[in-house]
Amino acid sequence: MAGSDARALSRSLLDLCRMRKLTIATAESCTGGLVAGALTDIPGSSDVIDRGFVTYSNDAKRAMLGVEASTLTNFGAVSKETATAMAVGALERADVDLAVAITGIAGPGGATPGKPVGLVHFAAAARDGRIIHREQRFGAIGRSAVRARSVVEALRMLMELARGPQAAAKPRRAAAATRLRPRVTRSPRRHAVKRRTPRSPRG
Repeated sequence: MAGSDARALSRSLLDLCRMRKLTIATAESCTGGLVAGALTDIPGSSDVIDRGFVTYSNDAKRAMLGVEASTLTNFGAVSKETATAMAVGALERADVDLAVAITGIAGPGGATPGKPVGLVHFAAAARDGRIIHREQRFGAIGRSAVRARSVVEALRMLMELARGPQAAAKPRRAAAATRLRPRVTRSPRRHAVKRRTPRSPRG
């Protein structure tokens, strides 16, 4: 199920980015490149996908994405702060429009106090300054399942950013309201016409 969801989301995301002329980079830890793989599995994705960073170790996160050593020391590799730094680092180093980052504990080992198996942090960043973060606790559902669900979540976050800021709702409501007003003004004229017709034959 997750595989078909990922493929459908990948197609939709690529179509949207193509239409809006957006490019993407990925920064992955626990998924090991699966998000980039899902996107590049779609023919013609090269006009949207620029590159993918697989930064499994802390050293790779520092060297390839510019994650500060203090961030990793203070918050850990699996944290909101590290995921955000990874996304921003990928955005800057690839010079793309959108980037997504994933870091988590897929299991079966690796859990620490407060950070159980199945905990995954996601961050997505856009060139216009928008950054979103999500934390998922998938539980001990198996390594493959955690990774598959993480791919789907990452693709959804990229879709959210690719759609752009949602700011067009109010003007549409105002336009709808103005269309209703002329219909109210027409109704008295119809009654006036009906009053004249029955009197004319008797005179």
